[in-house]
Amino acid sequence: MENISDATKLFVDLRRHMWMAGIEMELRRLIWQIGVTGKYISAKIHESNRKLAGFENIYGEEQLALDRSSDDILRNQLKFSGFVREYASEELPDIVQIGRGDEQYSITADPLDGSSLVDTNLAIGTIIGIYKGPLCDIGENDIVAAMYITYGPLITLVYSAGKGTHEFVLNREGEYVLSEEDITLSEKGSIYSLGGLRKDWLPEHRKYVEFLEDEGYKLRYSGGFVPDINQILIKRGGIFMYPALKESAVGKLRLIFELKPMAFLIKQAGGMATDGKKDILKIKPESLDQRSPIYIGSRYEVEKAREFLTKGR
Repeated sequence: MENISDATKLFVDLRRHMWMAGIEMELRRLIWQIGVTGKYISAKIHESNRKLAGFENIYGEEQLALDRSSDDILRNQLKFSGFVREYASEELPDIVQIGRGDEQYSITADPLDGSSLVDTNLAIGTIIGIYKGPLCDIGENDIVAAMYITYGPLITLVYSAGKGTHEFVLNREGEYVLSEEDITLSEKGSIYSLGGLRKDWLPEHRKYVEFLEDEGYKLRYSGGFVPDINQILIKRGGIFMYPALKESAVGKLRLIFELKPMAFLIKQAGGMATDGKKDILKIKPESLDQRSPIYIGSRYEVEKAREFLTKGR
């Protein structure tokens, strides 16, 4: 489709944009329904009293009542969509069949990424991966769409169905309207976000960070994956990284729930995502909770990271 002029963006909602892009009907309706579900999750966030629920999730992490509520909302909405056969979430121990078993799509979800930031009033979000067929068959490059919703000063939705990466803003009438079409990252950015304690970094990663600092890159890190990736997209470049650590060669972030969807969105915007060596989208998951180091953003920074990391191998 041709780029939409600034004058008409305010009149292009999410459904119309997907129709104009030629996305098939069931996938359009599924993405739209997830967007609607984001409104319900946002409402739940705003009525929250920010208190911890007093239990842990399946990975032994402190879990907010909001995490569980968000997962319930998302799963229940998708259950009645008619398009989803399987659902996997960070909040659940196993893949759940929520359809008849012959539906086209399966969903992976981080229902409320960054929920520990709620009490500080920082932006948080929902991450979604959309696959064809059952989740047990996830292999290389088989994700067909991805999206995230950011709950901050604005509620925004960023999606890709393999035809570019696009941003929508929820307006006062409750419609997602086009804000940024065909987001394209610059070859080289000027910001970096990084996780992990410096004392736990491996030497090659430390040298890479020192390179970025010497080059004048600005540190921009919120502690939330969604707002940090959103910043790189909207600012048109930079890099987010959560590396392998001395005591954790696989890093922290989860391949299926967080990394593959974001890698798909970044790639569609002209960027890259690797574990320091291999393309994130080409890593075949071996388990639901599989983790991986991540270097994601503009091509220059990701390629430069690969250079530094492979020197030590």
